[in-house]
Amino acid sequence: MRIAALETSTDWCSVALWVDGEIHALERRTPNRHSEHVLPMLESLTKKAGRLDAIAFGAGPGSFTGLRIACGVAQGIAFAHGLAVLGVSTLEATAEEAGASRVVACLDARMREVYYAALEKREHGWREVIAAQCVAPAEAPRAPGEGWVGAGNGFAAYGDFGLRKVFPEVHPTAAAVARLAAPRLVAGEGVDASLAVPLYLRDKVALTLEEQQR
Repeated sequence: MRIAALETSTDWCSVALWVDGEIHALERRTPNRHSEHVLPMLESLTKKAGRLDAIAFGAGPGSFTGLRIACGVAQGIAFAHGLAVLGVSTLEATAEEAGASRVVACLDARMREVYYAALEKREHGWREVIAAQCVAPAEAPRAPGEGWVGAGNGFAAYGDFGLRKVFPEVHPTAAAVARLAAPRLVAGEGVDASLAVPLYLRDKVALTLEEQQR
């Protein structure tokens, strides 16, 4: 199976190609310039790969513009080539990148909030122990039990949330999206391009003037 994957929900723009379990990936830090780079980067990976079977993308939460770019590019390619599409949680992809089995994924959501979830790796994938949510850092629920590590830039912005070990440099990648998507696509979870949507977790995109002043 050949799967192309995109991830543009943070400052990082990354693409990956999964071919029967082997992954090739490219990544570049390009704040606010994902639309310039994502297609050339993807083309450089896929031009000699042959026909794709599906496309996966980081569905969110994350940057609203970044999520729309990844979803829109995935839809465009899928429509053009008749491919199935699968969105993958960026918090799950962050946990996948952390290299641990119990991960609190925390991404800076701006406006004094974080995108937050606690995930535990099981035999057939990640399970949410604390469901994905957009929350003020002080109100983020603590993961139960021991052995949790933190991953994501929310820890760089707001501290360690009481965890002993955090990796604020870890971020969702297209390679992680591809690894997570592959078994789900094999199981038939891909959808038509018209049904692919971002996962925002909140509708608000900016603080009001009054909120900024406070």
